[in-house]
Amino acid sequence: LVLCPSHQSATRVKANRKEIVLAKLRKSFSCTPRKLKNFAMDFFPVLRWLPKYQCKEYIWGDVMSGLVIGIILVPQAIAYSLLAGLKPIYSLYTSFFANIIYFLMGTSRHVSVGIFSLISLMVGQVVDRELLLAGFDLNDDATPALGHGSLQTDSQSNTTVFNLTTEGMNAECGKECYAIGIATALTFVAGVYQVLMGVFRLGFVSMYLSESVLDGFATGASLTILTAQVKYLIGIKIPRSQGHGMLVITWINIFRNISQANICDIITSAICIVVLVTAKELGDRYKHKLKFPLPTELVVIVVATLVSHYGNLNEVYSSSVSGAIPTGFIAPKVPRFDLMIRVAVDALPLAVVSFVFTVSLSEMCAKKYAYTIRANQEMFAVGFCNIIPSFFHSFATSAALAKTLVKTSTGCQTQVSGVISAMVVLLVLLFLAPLFYSLQKCVLACIIIVSLRGALRKFRDVPARYHVNKVDTAVWVVTMSASALISTEIGLLVGIVFSMLCIIVRTQQPRTALLGQIQDTNFYEDDLEYENLSSVPKVKIFRFEAPLYYANRNYFLKSLYRLTDLDPNLEAVRRKKYEKKEKQHLKKGNQPTVNGLGSRDTTLQLVPKQIDFQALVVDCSSIPFLDTTGVNTLKEILKDYKELNISILLACCNPSVIDSLKRGGYFGKDFGSMQEMLFYSIHNAVRFAKDQKLTADCSV
Repeated sequence: LVLCPSHQSATRVKANRKEIVLAKLRKSFSCTPRKLKNFAMDFFPVLRWLPKYQCKEYIWGDVMSGLVIGIILVPQAIAYSLLAGLKPIYSLYTSFFANIIYFLMGTSRHVSVGIFSLISLMVGQVVDRELLLAGFDLNDDATPALGHGSLQTDSQSNTTVFNLTTEGMNAECGKECYAIGIATALTFVAGVYQVLMGVFRLGFVSMYLSESVLDGFATGASLTILTAQVKYLIGIKIPRSQGHGMLVITWINIFRNISQANICDIITSAICIVVLVTAKELGDRYKHKLKFPLPTELVVIVVATLVSHYGNLNEVYSSSVSGAIPTGFIAPKVPRFDLMIRVAVDALPLAVVSFVFTVSLSEMCAKKYAYTIRANQEMFAVGFCNIIPSFFHSFATSAALAKTLVKTSTGCQTQVSGVISAMVVLLVLLFLAPLFYSLQKCVLACIIIVSLRGALRKFRDVPARYHVNKVDTAVWVVTMSASALISTEIGLLVGIVFSMLCIIVRTQQPRTALLGQIQDTNFYEDDLEYENLSSVPKVKIFRFEAPLYYANRNYFLKSLYRLTDLDPNLEAVRRKKYEKKEKQHLKKGNQPTVNGLGSRDTTLQLVPKQIDFQALVVDCSSIPFLDTTGVNTLKEILKDYKELNISILLACCNPSVIDSLKRGGYFGKDFGSMQEMLFYSIHNAVRFAKDQKLTADCSV
């Protein structure tokens, strides 16, 4: 059997393709020292930049910013433990491990990763729900309620013990133990989601969280945080509300129990808020003169702790205090798998929000200081900032805007500053934590509430936002309201869905216009928006400001027929009826009138309409793409208007639209008529239409 040359060539091509594919696979799955080195340096960016660290130039700024962030981080970590419904020691663990891991894996030089109020709130809501389902009372100081399981009270330690049966194994676990178990399981699953998103390169998910959605979510969550802290401000004991409508329920409970307010806590809260707000306002006003921000939170905590300790505020006035904070580290523990299953759904929005805030802040800093980050590596970094610390009794983390801004303003150059901050937290963990025993919870609540100033100030921007864009304002209001009145997770989902619906509606009913020519120029604009535009004789110019696809096809046709005052389908039917009627009269021998019909049977609706244009130019400059329905719609109007001897000319089409038209057969099989149907500018199309009309008139 002898193969002809063409068969031999085809066989060779197939063999070559097979060899190329096999070579690529071998290269992809090969393991060489060079590939291992590159993988390690990509996975741990610190290996690339730390050997090039310019100590003399960078060290002072890194040490200064690290110390300042560490000083700010300690009181915030203790305060945010109230949001998460956990003991302060776990917040300190979280802050320590997050800074160390991001130092090794992060690509941003300036972002501050650690405990964050919104993330703490989301963790706290899940912890509260699971504690309630397990039969624990959410009131910090209340007697535990009986629930699903056996609850016992140890008279010596006054702690609740919960008998848990997990996979045939009995374990006694108190409220604190169960709460941190839920938090670590949630954090581990969120970290796994983030790593998987990095593996499958799903960073594009962040694109669906617009600025309006994020701002609305942050503001709504801030209202929830504020509401949750009011009971600590005034010293009343009410259960932590759980589920949808938590904000409203909490305020109802506050007003019902307002008579039980603790005078000592109210006075302390008022003094702390005045001091903190005054210091923040002065710091904002004179920030250009200050080399670093004032450590107001730390000063307030130290002074308040001393006053509470020596004034015996807990014993004399029953003021609620932080309690014992142990030193050192608890032995690592694997997060429980059965709890992971319970919180798997809750971990998804937590993972997305954590990643989005981290990447957004990283990109902001990279743009400001002229360097690049790798969004995919950032997803790995924040993922492992959750996975690894979850074994060490820590909960979810994210980049925090306020601390990042402080970090950049105090001379931070690299993530060495994060290590310095971690050392400050470590110092507190090992030696200083017990000193905060007498710190009042109302002081921590004040720190949290004052830290919400930035998010709550967004309400002042609503009029300006409305003036700029009404749709974005609606997205902000809906997201904020849903986040505050329903729940944070539902609010985020509502915001995303509503913003996407707004986009769909805007593309379904976009702006349409007839254009007129600006006198003595080659430019054309909307004749309703601008004055003194001249219309082009016998030519209509139609603009459609959206992609033409299946959802807005009907709107495109209705707008076109309305603005041109001509529906080609109705006109074609009218002409056919007219011709049919005329033929009937001619058969009867009647003399047609001027309009072609006998006066006896003349009906106005059968008289053909006098069309005042012979060419229709479609301005495609605002049409980014066409789908199959869009191409068929243009083919349809081309055919319909052609029956009325009206030319359809397309102008300003982008390459994507032209390619769709070619593949859809709009220009015919050989594209021979393409030069007479497609133009690079409106003016060229208008000139062609005029020349076409002139030629037709000369031929007549």
